Amino acid sequence: MHQTYSRIKGFGLVGIHIGALAAFWPGFFSWSALAAAGVVSYATVALGISLCFHRILTHRSLRLLKPIEYLFAIFGTLALQADPIRWVSVHRKHHAHADHEGDPHSIAEGFKWAHMDWIYRHNIALPSDEEMRHFAPDLYAEPFYRALQYLNIPLQVALALGLFAFGGWAWVVWGIFVRLAVSYHTTWLVNSAAHMLGYRTFQTPDQSTNCWWVALISWGEGWHNNHHAFPFSARHGLRWFEVDLTWWHVRVLAFLRLADRVKVPTKAMQQRLRDIARSGSRSSQSYVT
Repeated sequence: MHQTYSRIKGFGLVGIHIGALAAFWPGFFSWSALAAAGVVSYATVALGISLCFHRILTHRSLRLLKPIEYLFAIFGTLALQADPIRWVSVHRKHHAHADHEGDPHSIAEGFKWAHMDWIYRHNIALPSDEEMRHFAPDLYAEPFYRALQYLNIPLQVALALGLFAFGGWAWVVWGIFVRLAVSYHTTWLVNSAAHMLGYRTFQTPDQSTNCWWVALISWGEGWHNNHHAFPFSARHGLRWFEVDLTWWHVRVLAFLRLADRVKVPTKAMQQRLRDIARSGSRSSQSYVT
């Protein structure tokens, strides 16, 4: 069943990228269309994917007031990366088998596989319906999230109609096709580039890295080695120079008392893993010598 879903996703991805090429036609450009795409991208990727799908629903790094959580979950569904249950299941399985057999987008299969091929090619590691119930029982327990499993396309169509009503085809091209194509690749780079390029602060059993440029374009998700070291943490940029825009959102929400139960690793926890990483590095150098 999930392989059929993958093939459908593949055709959809091709269509979205072809649609995005319309942006090169001068008649489809306007500054208002670009602004609309920026606003929708912020809502769907920053609030929907990075904050809600990833840090709230997948890792329970913080708790939002339920109406706001549900609103942000709708935003995330509009990112058209999957419904919350499927997205969370894939990501939790990734952490359970990171860069090893069973990881849906293991970097061990190469950059292209980890970046996008895993979505539409034959992939036995994608969670089945039964596995999704296993990996996301908390979301399955809520009727709201079960309903979102069937609303991916209807919500996207509703958004397209709204954009068309306000700005015509230019807003649709930029607010749907260009926005989706760009957001896909920025998100996918966390799975690919941030498992190959950058530095590793902590010793983890995977190949995750801290990649500064991926972090800048993905709202802080590129501090991926930090994240794999402390998956529960609402903060991914753990050093002063590791800019984590999603963490700034968390702090604002907590200040406004819209979020609580914010989890971050203690200094002692971070130091312990840093010491392990340094010790492993020295042992490796000694062995090579």
